[in-house]
Amino acid sequence: MSSAALGGLAGGMASVGALVVLRVLTLTRRIDPGTRIWPYLRDLPGVAQRLAVDPHSPSPPMARVMRWAADRVDAVVGGAPSVRRRLARSGSDQTVHDFRIEQVAWGLTSFTTMALLSIVRASSGDGTVLGSALLCLTAFAFGVLLRDNRLTARVRKRERRVLEELPAISELLALSLAAGEGPAAALDRVVRRSTGALSADLAGVLAEVRTGMPVAQAFDDLASATGVPEVRRFAESIATAVERGTPLADVLHAQAGDVREARRRELIETGARKEVAMMVPVVFLVLPATVLVAFWPGVVGLMLLCLVKPRRRGLLEVVFCCWSQRLWAVGSGRPVGRGIASGSA
Repeated sequence: MSSAALGGLAGGMASVGALVVLRVLTLTRRIDPGTRIWPYLRDLPGVAQRLAVDPHSPSPPMARVMRWAADRVDAVVGGAPSVRRRLARSGSDQTVHDFRIEQVAWGLTSFTTMALLSIVRASSGDGTVLGSALLCLTAFAFGVLLRDNRLTARVRKRERRVLEELPAISELLALSLAAGEGPAAALDRVVRRSTGALSADLAGVLAEVRTGMPVAQAFDDLASATGVPEVRRFAESIATAVERGTPLADVLHAQAGDVREARRRELIETGARKEVAMMVPVVFLVLPATVLVAFWPGVVGLMLLCLVKPRRRGLLEVVFCCWSQRLWAVGSGRPVGRGIASGSA
């Protein structure tokens, strides 16, 4: 294959990859209000004529291809309930189908990159067609799994933030309740005065309470949806206290103290693990440098003693002189001489 054909093929594949990524970015946009209310209004007379855009109009060919690929990935990978739970725990408003489309986009990006590298290798005479095809398929699978891994990392990062915010939120809620406010009013004050991941979850709870759901049931839903055990205990304790009428302020103060104590124990355990890891640079870097700095002046002094004073020496001095001269010769790259034997005779 000529260089011009290879260049044209590489440019075409790069263009296709760029178009796919741009198209996916437009497909994963947030659903507009017209699409949300369309199922409830389409049967009313005259509504369909007044709507400018039909949400169920035929989609472009690229969109249909991406949706088909997302369906195939979902059928092969599976785990839609797990993805749905992780999306909810990450605070994302994406659907499982939108996430699958992003996985396809990541896979196509990896596929395009590996295809370009394979073309470069083929132009230099290395590699085979079958090997390049296997590498491209492996790159596609790697991109799909990497997007799933990034979602899990995002969930863990958000849960760490939630755990860090929990003591302060508990104290604020306890102070509001101790001031005489009800659970809904105290929750509203805390949501308005705070920001963060846990505050967003409590805002969802408050929205459910305002729509008519009982406070206990709303917190029970939060306990079943969260993946943090401390937040689950926090929500369950509030739901139990609301149902039984027990004072909430004392319960929340105890919850905040328990979370702070658990965080302190976790920091101590993390420090103990890091202490073992810190021994590696100390033993292999700091200690050899310290020994070298401590012993090198002595070695140089012994070497100078052997070279400057050619007199009759004892056995121990002869051994030290031989050792120091040998170190000096090895360090300078010169052969070791025999002058020490003649000087000690």
